[in-house]
Amino acid sequence: MKIPVVRKILEVNEQMAEDLQSLFQERNILTLNMMSSPGAGKTTILEHTLNLLKYEMNIAVFEGDIQTTNDAERISNTGAQTLQINTDGACHLDSSMVLEATNHINMESIDVLFIENVGNLVCPAEFNLGEEYRIALLSLPEGDDKPEKYPKMFMQADVLLVNKIDLLPYLDFDIERVKKSAKSINHDLTIFPVSARTGEGVEEWCNWLRKASAARKK
Repeated sequence: MKIPVVRKILEVNEQMAEDLQSLFQERNILTLNMMSSPGAGKTTILEHTLNLLKYEMNIAVFEGDIQTTNDAERISNTGAQTLQINTDGACHLDSSMVLEATNHINMESIDVLFIENVGNLVCPAEFNLGEEYRIALLSLPEGDDKPEKYPKMFMQADVLLVNKIDLLPYLDFDIERVKKSAKSINHDLTIFPVSARTGEGVEEWCNWLRKASAARKK
């Protein structure tokens, strides 16, 4: 007899994700799930983003990591309400973790919630967290073939941040190949080339966030 364990896990997660989605919608919170491989630059991009937007909107961040509070400490230095979620070995966040985290922050004061997922190009794409948008990051040192090798991540993303473009002169990376292959997987994908190191392109990304936040409040 076959027992569909994986299906059951995903079904339970989906039920909780629906509860989270209702919670975020009731409070008009724009929620974004940020996903990438380790070291792609999610935390540094978030630091730039928070510093640019912190006087325009109230932003909270759930920091997902297997261990440590390193990234949460960096994010909290921007003044954003920050909560660490340690998975203790799991390669992704799930809805139960996020639902529990909402009990430990002031949900009434939030305009935007970032959920920085555990660094992994595979597992996070499987689990709905009740988010409105999924933001994928790809950094130049990872190679320009990642949309073809890990299509589900890019298929489900709403926005792709191609990070570390300051390294373009030094790496054999074809950014047009990434755009073409990612768009062939997901023709609705919005792509922003950015540099977490220099801040290049971050303002364009923040403009997208401003519009998405304004649309949520209508």
